Amino acid sequence: MRPLLIAPSILSADFGDLRADVSAMMEAGADWVHIDVMDGHFVPNISFGAPIIKAIRSATPKLFDTHLMIAPADPYLKDFADAGSDLISVHLEAGPHIHRSLQAIRALGKKSGVVICPGTPASAVAPVIDMVDLVLCMSVNPGFGGQSFIPSVLDTIAGVRAIIGDRPIDLEIDGGVTPENAASIVKAGANVLVAGSAAFKGGRSQYAANVAAIRKTALSAR
Repeated sequence: MRPLLIAPSILSADFGDLRADVSAMMEAGADWVHIDVMDGHFVPNISFGAPIIKAIRSATPKLFDTHLMIAPADPYLKDFADAGSDLISVHLEAGPHIHRSLQAIRALGKKSGVVICPGTPASAVAPVIDMVDLVLCMSVNPGFGGQSFIPSVLDTIAGVRAIIGDRPIDLEIDGGVTPENAASIVKAGANVLVAGSAAFKGGRSQYAANVAAIRKTALSAR
């Protein structure tokens, strides 16, 4: 069984003091730093690019989980690798050559991930399942933080888990994750939970309690 991991999305962090906020969240017990990169083209929003990742890299030694919501992604993979990303995930829907993208990430010496939107069937990841270290199922339509979890994605999670089988691949969920739904998400088969608003709400004094609440309910489903 893969370890249960909490990966707060810095899209909900304090951009005015981002390095310190990332450090505080990791010290509060989070496992990975989830970095949502948006381009205003593939998704209707713009977040940040490789220079920001480079600027916060020294905030923590924990894994940088970079989720590229950009199209095209391939021309920028090296930039994100060089900036300090440990795992780089690309959307299956963002370009016609997902195999090439995943090969390029591996060639850069990084872990690779494939991402699917809520409307994409689980079966779509089957052709590349042996090329990835992680599958990310979006549980909201990508582009904005603070959205509500789409319940039908639980079936997608279960479908992806069946495809993964006993391979050493993490199954990550991003979008609307809260302590209230974490158990159902883990029960469906996920082991990495991305949380934005639920992790960062209340400021730094609440980070440890927020992460612990998500982890507690998630573990109850194991």
